[in-house]
Amino acid sequence: MIKVDSTFIAAGGNRHPAAADWDVTSGLLAFGAGKNIAIWRPLDKRSPSIISLLKGHTDTVNAVKFFSQSSQKCVIISGSVDKTIRIWVDDPGSSWLFDCHAVLEEHKSSINCLAICDELPYFFSGSADASIILWSLSGGDQIPIACKALQKINLTPRYFPLALAVHPLDARKEDWVLAAAGTETSVQLFAASFRDEDLKFEPQASLSGHEGWIRSLVLVQQPGSQALLLASASQDKYVRLWKLQEIDLRSNTVSKPDSTALGKFISIKAQYLRCKGKQYSASFDALLLGHDDWVYSTSWKRKGDSLRLLSASADNTLSVWEADPSTGIWLSTSRLGEISAQKGATTATGSAGGYWTGLWSPDGGAVASLGKTGGWRLWANEPSVSIWNQMPAISGHVKAVKGIAWSKGSASYLISTSSDQTTRLLSQWKQKDLSSWHEFSRPQIHGYDLNCVDTLTATSFVSGADEKLLRVFDMPKSLGATLKHLSQVEELGNEDMPETADMPVLGLSNKAIQQDDDMPNGHDEQEVAEKAQSSVLEHAPDQPPLEDSLSKYTLWPEKEKLYGHGYEISAVATSHDSTIIATACRASSIDHAVIRLFRTNDWREVTPSLRSHSLTVARLRFSPDDKYLLSVGRDRQWTLFRRNESDPTVFQVAISQAKGHSRMILDATWAPLGLCGEDIVFATAGRDKMVKIWRGRDQTFDCAASITFQNVITAIAFLPTCLGSKAALAAGTENGLLKVGVLDEVGSDIQMTWHEVDERFENLQVLFVLVHQELILSRIAPSAAVNQIAWRPPALSEKSNGFFEVAVASEDHSVRIYSTSNLDSMY
Repeated sequence: MIKVDSTFIAAGGNRHPAAADWDVTSGLLAFGAGKNIAIWRPLDKRSPSIISLLKGHTDTVNAVKFFSQSSQKCVIISGSVDKTIRIWVDDPGSSWLFDCHAVLEEHKSSINCLAICDELPYFFSGSADASIILWSLSGGDQIPIACKALQKINLTPRYFPLALAVHPLDARKEDWVLAAAGTETSVQLFAASFRDEDLKFEPQASLSGHEGWIRSLVLVQQPGSQALLLASASQDKYVRLWKLQEIDLRSNTVSKPDSTALGKFISIKAQYLRCKGKQYSASFDALLLGHDDWVYSTSWKRKGDSLRLLSASADNTLSVWEADPSTGIWLSTSRLGEISAQKGATTATGSAGGYWTGLWSPDGGAVASLGKTGGWRLWANEPSVSIWNQMPAISGHVKAVKGIAWSKGSASYLISTSSDQTTRLLSQWKQKDLSSWHEFSRPQIHGYDLNCVDTLTATSFVSGADEKLLRVFDMPKSLGATLKHLSQVEELGNEDMPETADMPVLGLSNKAIQQDDDMPNGHDEQEVAEKAQSSVLEHAPDQPPLEDSLSKYTLWPEKEKLYGHGYEISAVATSHDSTIIATACRASSIDHAVIRLFRTNDWREVTPSLRSHSLTVARLRFSPDDKYLLSVGRDRQWTLFRRNESDPTVFQVAISQAKGHSRMILDATWAPLGLCGEDIVFATAGRDKMVKIWRGRDQTFDCAASITFQNVITAIAFLPTCLGSKAALAAGTENGLLKVGVLDEVGSDIQMTWHEVDERFENLQVLFVLVHQELILSRIAPSAAVNQIAWRPPALSEKSNGFFEVAVASEDHSVRIYSTSNLDSMY
């Protein structure tokens, strides 16, 4: 039986303050990743990447909350731009697999925020339709989950709620307060009593003071008191604290007056709330100053008999606030993040872009924050020395991943490129008892959407973007040393490699920097080079580069630009001998649907360009022996170009199939050499839901097999080595499903057998099946189109043990690596 395991998943978090939550019971952190929900264990060193992606939403996830109940089940509530709320319940026997048990469709617009009633089966949702809905949640254990809308609050004056908070006002938890805020400058307070038969929240008060939209609200009970503290964070750069407490109606005084020195000097007119014969006051308590930009999120945490407040801001800092025991004045006791003179967004690498959310760990000993780049930052506190140490976290693309490529030679790393305008390098961190995948470098941070990538050598790659040209990059020396130490790969490069690269202000080209470079103007290049080397290498004994280093100091120097195309680059491929680069661009006529070849020894274009297609070329592939170049396009045509033996830079049309498919061809792949004797074999995939296997030699090629699928095939890839006399072909579909088949020669015909996994083993990490098993596939397969599949070229020592790895790039923002074992059982 073939076994398939999900080795690695990378996906960036959504930039919304409410799109993440850290569960106090399970220790899981759930966050929105595109239209998926990512599950991560931040403090578990043995699972350093995303362990699961929950798919079901059809648009961006804006809000995520854990729903803690007395039952043993873990429940996640999520809200999305698709106007729905989904209820997820963990699978029995698993702490990270969740099934969607309910879909709520009462709202008419995007869901922006959620609030949970602790220990009670109620929660609130806020939507861009200017309404708040109170829901009841029933079920659990052996009873199916059921939800019911109890009340809909239409906000007046009309505004979009961006933050909600709910908390009991009294010890019996009979009277409750709901705080709501958003695209107005005030906080609205609603109150209701559970003593009423008809539970209904009514507007009671409005708290004014902020001068910008309010992005976060959190409520907590003060230790040793029934009073509540409400923290509101706003785009006016301030955090305001409000106190809510019961009033003794007999004496018309606050039942528990403020005994701190601060209470003697603050005198602000209070607002009042009434609940079933009880009265409560809400008044301003403190103004927290310190952030230099919008404050996105706040979060309370108890510390013994005191409270701590964590705030996250667009100024790239997190602040931990505590009240002074003697004066009651709130002070920032810790400040984490980017505290330097290089703030701001004047360059592509000059700023992390702000922190969108800040979360406490269940025990309060660690904090996590999500930045603009989609990567998480994680700090752990050392109480003995009162220091917060940054730890490795996770990162990923925040838009569709368009291309992936393994490094030439040893395939020691994977390059991915995305519409989020970044290129990222992933490699293994090999420790004594653990091997895990991490982002080691961010070679390219661009100003255009990136569409394709391929590695040129073990230390260089080429990428194409919407800017109509291609760029070639070389690995810096510091990264080569890091990969050698942490990934245990052979030494890459030589002493002539630059230390690092820097991007000039308003520039798009990464400039190589040596430590002995002169520094006439602009950036302090000596400082950048030293910081790059130290920031990467100082972690070499312990861990991969942190997010701050990835964003600033791991760029690759740009070696060359390749011009010639008139429209956005659509495809790029490099020959296996690293001497030729083939490129194509988007085209609607034969004049632009040309394939341009570039020599790598002098970076000049080989003329004339290759002409065959009339529309965009979707994929270019060199044969394993570099004798052929295969092109497929949206004109339903595939073409083989044969390499001239006397002049290796010249390619000529060998054969062209004008109607290779009935609809556009989206991908192609070469079978390993020797599969069918001297014949060469390749496969093409089209929008006609078919994969065709082509076999032949010289100028004669015939369709040897056709495989029909239920969905459009968007990506295919042959395993680059034979399995005895057979070959494995992986295919990805438009809706994210993945399959692998066995290609076998029987006489003169080729037969395709799709391998079926034995379900008796109940392996929930199965990737490939013969029949669509939605229960299995929905948990681990991408939720959107597969853009590219790339098998990791096996090492010589691994060719006989049936262990292989395959990488998948998807439109759902994810990069996934799967490991397969027992493939040798297929022959």
